[in-house]
Amino acid sequence: MYRFHTTIHARPAEATPGMRVELAGHTVQTIDVDPTSLRVPCACSFEEAAEALSRLPRMYCEPDGSFVWVSPGNDPVWQVDGNLYDRDGRLLFVDLKGTCPAEAFDDLLRALGWPATPLLFQLVREAVFVDEAEFRRLARAS
Repeated sequence: MYRFHTTIHARPAEATPGMRVELAGHTVQTIDVDPTSLRVPCACSFEEAAEALSRLPRMYCEPDGSFVWVSPGNDPVWQVDGNLYDRDGRLLFVDLKGTCPAEAFDDLLRALGWPATPLLFQLVREAVFVDEAEFRRLARAS
């Protein structure tokens, strides 16, 4: 089960390995990103992402981009809350908070254009960027 509070961006080509830091007992490889490169949108549009998300079972997606996705009701119970943000009609980033199995997380990422679009994850509370592999390791350990 993944546990997370993250902001997902398209990974800029200029992103490079950053410092290794200690977070909650884990050594984490961060990613350095020029903040201006985060203005580059994802490959899909806001509407395409919202439509793809709305096709997931038990997903409720509002026209403003806010959404909630819940488990089928059996154990374990999980929920993901999120919000899509756009710029000039393109998906700019996604805020996500919650818990879900890794397979469900993959379904959510596919709705955002993954794996064709490499992603960058900002750990909200820790205020650092990490790559997908590091994010998954930390989300699993939480």
